[in-house]
Amino acid sequence: MVNIAERVWDVARSTPRRLALRSPREISYGQLRAANQRVAATVLASGRGPHDRVLLIAPSVPEFPEVYYGLHAAGCTVVTMNTMSTAHEIGYVLDDSGADLVIVWHEHVRAAAEAAGGRDIEVWELGEGTEMDGAPAAPGGATEAFEHDPQDTVVILYTSGTTGQPKGAELTAANLVDTADSFRPVLNLTSEDRLGTALPLFHVFGQAACMNTFLAAGASLSLVHPFDPDALLRLMRDERLTALAGVPTMWNAMLHARTALAPGDVASMRIALSGGASLPAEVIERFADRFGCAILEGYGLTESTGAATFNDVNREQRVGTVGPALPGTSLQVRRPDGACADEDEVGEILMSGPTVMKGYWNRPEATAEALDGDWLRTGDLGSLDADGYLRIVDRSKDLIIRGGYNVYPREVEEVLYRHPDIVEVAVVGVPDGYYGEEVAAVIVASPGVELDGEEITRWTKGYLSSYKVPRVFSFVDQLPKGATGKILKRSIDREALVARRE
Repeated sequence: MVNIAERVWDVARSTPRRLALRSPREISYGQLRAANQRVAATVLASGRGPHDRVLLIAPSVPEFPEVYYGLHAAGCTVVTMNTMSTAHEIGYVLDDSGADLVIVWHEHVRAAAEAAGGRDIEVWELGEGTEMDGAPAAPGGATEAFEHDPQDTVVILYTSGTTGQPKGAELTAANLVDTADSFRPVLNLTSEDRLGTALPLFHVFGQAACMNTFLAAGASLSLVHPFDPDALLRLMRDERLTALAGVPTMWNAMLHARTALAPGDVASMRIALSGGASLPAEVIERFADRFGCAILEGYGLTESTGAATFNDVNREQRVGTVGPALPGTSLQVRRPDGACADEDEVGEILMSGPTVMKGYWNRPEATAEALDGDWLRTGDLGSLDADGYLRIVDRSKDLIIRGGYNVYPREVEEVLYRHPDIVEVAVVGVPDGYYGEEVAAVIVASPGVELDGEEITRWTKGYLSSYKVPRVFSFVDQLPKGATGKILKRSIDREALVARRE
């Protein structure tokens, strides 16, 4: 029997005064457990219990882990959602998941109330210190966490729905615990570690790979909300962080932040964890030069509880790869015919292991399409080297085929990030009457700099074959991003790019 809340409570039993959260307010493990117990008792007093779905909508604030582990302790299935979700999006998740309770941070109550009101679903408004308007009074607290079967569905996370309606990935009680266990040895994680992050805790990376992993190990967590590069850099120094977690746009923003921090100011830092999207090698190198800390990349999906590979601190770190498989996980790269690819040959990445989801909630056909026996089809393209290090090439759906040649956007982006006046870039394919597709680049330039497409084309030709060089350009103030800061290529207007070319 397993429960991720029980792992965190184990720390509270042995060292109740140890700090679980350092910022923005200090909370000991004993205090965290007490808050969890109060939340669990409140939920149980409302008539809800094990396996009932509860929707939690909250940002990266201390109340998130206080409520999250409380729901787990009560045995509920936790459904977390982006705080920017609209009433329509919330309504879809309520209908699909069957949740009959919404706990929502007070700043985001309007959309949740609108969605829930038309469905006669209760809404508890969450305030500071886990004060919840609308919740019943509950005497005492739940002293024991519910004992889950390892295969019980305890979290449902909805995919972004790039094609069709979003699907709910069912993560099990064992998935959450095994994810924490798989990261611990490759990070050399101890109770003395101090993690800082501005990642959203409602997302799998912040929630499972970071919060659960570090708190289950007895380490501490410092939160910055909303993301501010200067604030996160100051946090590194002021709280003597040993670890920082982010996505590529966060690292890039910190590189461009106006700060006087030098490597000596953040000497406590030993690991920086990056995931969510591929990180340009140029950013890794510049971050190491500026702050004296290497960014280590990993790879995972919502469907794999955010875990698959990581550049193990005990092994050689290879820039340009996302490292070898995590303990207990196996990787394959397959050709289109299903045969295993050769060493360094590009194909679709598949994975199996203890972090792979149970399936999609109420989607047997989608589950059968995603799971080939024990193997999860990722839809990502990559290759494995002789030592098992995985290199991500791109999403299969992002592949550009120009005149019969394959162009991987990430390769082009890696080159464009070398340009001294390019801050961010997204490379996409746009329809072309002659080549089928043309390579387009949407670019954010350094402040005060005006870039010219022809100059960028000439510069890029020094690094790439002619068919890979962008010919269509758009210069923008910012790129569309999701909740984690990941660049959303699907939100880029391809028609506007075509019109610009014409």
